[in-house]
Amino acid sequence: MSDYSRSAFESAKRGAGTLLTGAVSALVIMVGVLGVMWGVEIVDYMLNGTLDHQFGIVGWDPDGLLGIVFAPFLHVGFGHLMANSLPLLILGFLAALRGVGKFLAASAVIIVIGGFGTWFTSPGVITVGASGLVFGYFGFVVARGLFDRRILDIVIAIGVAIAYYSILWGLLPNQQGISWQGHLFGLIGGVIAAWFLRRKRPESPYPAY
Repeated sequence: MSDYSRSAFESAKRGAGTLLTGAVSALVIMVGVLGVMWGVEIVDYMLNGTLDHQFGIVGWDPDGLLGIVFAPFLHVGFGHLMANSLPLLILGFLAALRGVGKFLAASAVIIVIGGFGTWFTSPGVITVGASGLVFGYFGFVVARGLFDRRILDIVIAIGVAIAYYSILWGLLPNQQGISWQGHLFGLIGGVIAAWFLRRKRPESPYPAY
């Protein structure tokens, strides 16, 4: 085996090892997040939905700003949580593949932008649920493929766009009981997160003309 072939093999081996490590970490994180959500919903069920009213986002209410942090972990019943669980697991897993640090930063951006946007555009309405995160991770994964332009990220972005394009109907304000505001601003937060966390390319040593 030539030195070039050996170097290419070692590089590919390291890349596969890094991807495998990232996949395991991403899976552990998302299983943990969903475990917390299910645990919270069990407690909320035992309290007859008290947590939703106390810790949900309440539009235009200063006290309701606290819900920006807690609302993604609350749901209106187990049916609501089950509807969010699978897409959250898949999209969150794909969002976390590139590292825990970037995933946590992206999640924070999505939660803050999605939460403030929902609070500002939903006067008097209590909003709970992880669907804002689902839309945020969708936007993050697709936009990451556009901004970073790594082959793997582009392939993942295309696959996610094809598999989950139908969720974009959730952006329309014509579904009673569904927070299109949370969906919209979660998606915006995901795209913004992908932009700020994009791969920084080295500057060219040659002047531009």
